[in-house]
Amino acid sequence: MSIKLDPEGHEIAALFDLVDLDGKDVLEIGCGDGRLTWRYAERAGHVVAIEPFANAIDRARERIPEAVIDKVELRNVGFEDFASTSKPSTFDVTILSWSLC
Repeated sequence: MSIKLDPEGHEIAALFDLVDLDGKDVLEIGCGDGRLTWRYAERAGHVVAIEPFANAIDRARERIPEAVIDKVELRNVGFEDFASTSKPSTFDVTILSWSLC
């Protein structure tokens, strides 16, 4: 049995209602296997998607859609390590979806 997460599109609709991602530089914290990333990345200007778990980021790299391959940068790093090496105010939008669950 397969599990479908948000087949009605409520999650992505809520995201698009909350924030304009068109052409924006986006940081996604805890991207997992890219399940949500692929659903909004075409609208963004550039996405840096970080994930501390190597197996999840490996799955994301295997599944990245051709349409967003040049827009999405996948990094296997935790937030603290990422933040310590990044310039402040680099992103227009930050997304944390299931990262705090």
